Amino acid sequence: MTQRRRQRGRDINGIIVLDKAKGASSNACLQEVKRLFGAEKAGHTGALDPLATGVLPLCFGEATKISQFLLDSDKRYRTTVRLGVRTDTFDSEGAVISERAVDAVTRERVELELEQFRGDIEQTPPMYSALKHNGTPLYKLARAGQEVERQARPVTIYALELLNYTESDTGKTLELEIFCSKGTYVRSIVDDLGEALGCGGHVTALHRLQAGAFDESQCVSIERLKEVKEAGGYEALDRFLVAADEAVADLPRVVLPSMTADYVKQGQAVLVRHLPESGLVRLYDEDEFIGIGIMLDDGRVAPRRLFATGQ
Repeated sequence: MTQRRRQRGRDINGIIVLDKAKGASSNACLQEVKRLFGAEKAGHTGALDPLATGVLPLCFGEATKISQFLLDSDKRYRTTVRLGVRTDTFDSEGAVISERAVDAVTRERVELELEQFRGDIEQTPPMYSALKHNGTPLYKLARAGQEVERQARPVTIYALELLNYTESDTGKTLELEIFCSKGTYVRSIVDDLGEALGCGGHVTALHRLQAGAFDESQCVSIERLKEVKEAGGYEALDRFLVAADEAVADLPRVVLPSMTADYVKQGQAVLVRHLPESGLVRLYDEDEFIGIGIMLDDGRVAPRRLFATGQ
């Protein structure tokens, strides 16, 4: 019995806001952190490219039930762009498919072209992405030399700012900051911008500054987690776990009396005072977070995603 428990892993609940390192896949990072914590259940909240660094929330235990909320959340990125060279992956890891002069590009021209990418736009996902076509990830088809038609999808670019414009002997580079809705591909914005400028361009660095409620000030690296575990074991490591309800802190908080909360835990909708008129809410049994609820048309709140244990 003890051996089976050890194989299953520890029953821990919460979120690690990982500072993802360059070069590793999101899943590889997830598996390494899961091993460090000896966790039974874990999942990430939307993959970052291997090239990318920065905020990658990882959910453990019951917190995996709200990973979709983080997947659907807005994101903020900082990216560095090299103009004049276009690649098949839209970043520096791909093969060069064209090189063009950048003489006609100016800071003013870049500022002008950026305007078309702000607000509600339609974006065609890149072939080198994890989206699936008939069950196969697009990047696998791309690596096999296949290209399939992709439907443009609506995304929202809340802010797109040119932080730096640099000219040097090696060419022209840009630094952009992008605040965008879920499903936005920064690489596609950069590729489209390069084509609009008539010179091409690709991402050379990509750093996620924020994912939903979490930003880089809360991040911890795998190296730091390893150091802490070596010095203090699981007890020290667990102090980095963030409570699951912090991921949905923007939702209204609804505190239920324990007796009422028991009905909710049984799947029933309830009526309590001071409820919002509509939308999702955070549900608490007194001080204990028990999950996500949704407001019904008749003014009651119904369970939407409940936790087996509060976090």
